[in-house]
Amino acid sequence: MGLTTVPALGEVAPFSFSAPLQSLLDLVVYGWMGFAEDSRLGGAIHFFLLDTVKIFLLLAVMIFIIGVLRSYLPQDRLRRWMSGGGLGGNFVAALFGAVTPFCSCSSIPIFISLLRAGVPLGVTFSFLITSPIINEYLVILMAGEFGLPITAAYVVSGLAIGTLAGAILGRMKLEHWLESDITGGATGEGEKSFNAFGERLRYGWEEAAGVIRQIWKWVLVGVAIGAFIHNYVPAELIHDAMAATGPFSVPIATLLGVPMYGSCAAIVPVAVVLFAKGIPLGTALAFMMAMAALSLPEAVMLRRTMRLPLIALFFLITTVAIILTGYLLNALAPVLS
Repeated sequence: MGLTTVPALGEVAPFSFSAPLQSLLDLVVYGWMGFAEDSRLGGAIHFFLLDTVKIFLLLAVMIFIIGVLRSYLPQDRLRRWMSGGGLGGNFVAALFGAVTPFCSCSSIPIFISLLRAGVPLGVTFSFLITSPIINEYLVILMAGEFGLPITAAYVVSGLAIGTLAGAILGRMKLEHWLESDITGGATGEGEKSFNAFGERLRYGWEEAAGVIRQIWKWVLVGVAIGAFIHNYVPAELIHDAMAATGPFSVPIATLLGVPMYGSCAAIVPVAVVLFAKGIPLGTALAFMMAMAALSLPEAVMLRRTMRLPLIALFFLITTVAIILTGYLLNALAPVLS
């Protein structure tokens, strides 16, 4: 594929929607603050500022929009819509996650909002898992680098992981491990009535401000951890570890990807390079899925919402699902390539 170097884990594609913000921060970090462009500390500071601003802007806009839409959709109807029998509610939540442009950390406030609307825990987990694994930006990048058959297999696999993992978690009745103010919000909030569009806008603003006010410290801590991992963990070490493990490459790749935190623009090029250098397709995509769906910063931020046993169980079930998917994609690689 003509690729000989591994992109930095924090590298952002030149056509990213955040390009103007990145240019401004280039000026701030590498111009005004005087860091060299190849400086790890400068790169970590740049990543921290860029992701922090992007996450807060995205959260404010999306939670505001969802809040306004919720004002038109009574909570009991929303609960019925996403709580259908069998896997229906999980699949709807996974589809909702697939069309929202969130990373693993910025999905959490929407996860909280869904819980407070009374959506079942397992269904909200389907959203939380699928949202960072699939989004339109990542799909476009994958289609250009891997081709349509592999991209389609990745999308189907991501939806299956989100649907099934969320369903399993939902059947285990784990609501007692949620923090009390999260579960209380779902049951204690009465239906609101709105007499004017301005009231709906105010409700959306209050929703956005309330969620951000509760989690902003966790966002900063999570992004700081992600910035450190991105700029101080060489991607070459990851490749070497995967290449040396043979049939165990899928679980090794997944476990290496879980603690890391990456943007779509960084995740896809890394997976492409791994595949180009001889790493099996399913192994490379398992690493990409784990890096997208799970991260140490996400675990830190989830602690605001749930207790440690539930976080550990969520990570365990999702990790096992990704490993099984990696082996399946390795088996299908001759057909897909």
